Amino acid sequence: MTQDRTWRTSSYSGGAEDGNCVEVSLAHNALVRDSKNASGDVLAFSAPAWASLLRSLGSR
Repeated sequence: MTQDRTWRTSSYSGGAEDGNCVEVSLAHNALVRDSKNASGDVLAFSAPAWASLLRSLGSR
């Protein structure tokens, strides 16, 4: 499921290889993973849930 998706690293990661950062893949849903553990667990969000999360974070 995650191998054939395009992943983007967070712009907040600062490019440090050992830094804390996440990657996101947006297709028909949103997947989020730890960039240091690409084969690990993935959080999955439906498109409406992802939009709601972004709205919530933007209002802070």
